Amino acid sequence: MTPHDPSPPTPAADDALAPSPAERYAIASAYDRYAGIYDHLFGWVLQQGRELLGRRLQAARGERIVEFGVGSGLMLPLYPRHAQVLGIDLSDAMLARARVLVQREGLANVTLQRVDAEHNGLPSAAFEHVVLPYVYSVTPDPAGLMREAFRVCRPGGHIWVLNHFSGLGPWDWLERPLKPLARWVGFRADFPFKTYVLDQGWPVVEVLPVNLFGLSRLVHVRKPVDGAEGVVGAAPAVFGGGLVPGARR
Repeated sequence: MTPHDPSPPTPAADDALAPSPAERYAIASAYDRYAGIYDHLFGWVLQQGRELLGRRLQAARGERIVEFGVGSGLMLPLYPRHAQVLGIDLSDAMLARARVLVQREGLANVTLQRVDAEHNGLPSAAFEHVVLPYVYSVTPDPAGLMREAFRVCRPGGHIWVLNHFSGLGPWDWLERPLKPLARWVGFRADFPFKTYVLDQGWPVVEVLPVNLFGLSRLVHVRKPVDGAEGVVGAAPAVFGGGLVPGARR
């Protein structure tokens, strides 16, 4: 009998085809352009979500963390100092900024590498925590990204998806005009929560609204310990109505 595969299904039909090298280059190029101003554009406005995620990780067990899409490194100072952290990204310019931050903050527990998260070559079941901050809607292949997240996460480990999802708040007026510009701006404005989270059958532990006016969601997923647990509804999702006390913008 073939063992049950607990990895997630494909998020959407239009993601079933592998993205071309040109699509991957376009995303990396967009973030190379952003590198000098990214922290000013997306730093403070998305920081509340990063800080909440950081507090969750500070309170969790685990010595090995990988961050997919480390960017300029804004999450790096928030990780537990006792944990070994690997940050990967495709943008050379963003990684250069992250290296400056690592040196400035004295983050001896952090390693940075230029790696495509969707084809990362990392060992399977190597990390207790797989962190995806604001990268799920950036990748040209969300299904491939999540397959790799589940693969490198150890059984019983944690996958943390921090991301904007369309149709959840008072941002629809901004999402619609951005949709045709997705390749240039480097992320998908049209990214429904139902399609990319609820319909996936992940064992979701918790979903919390974060950032200004609930712009984003923090989704906590627990990888099944064995294949028998990797079924739809294996763990009930808890949808939080607010933020953890003390969360800052």
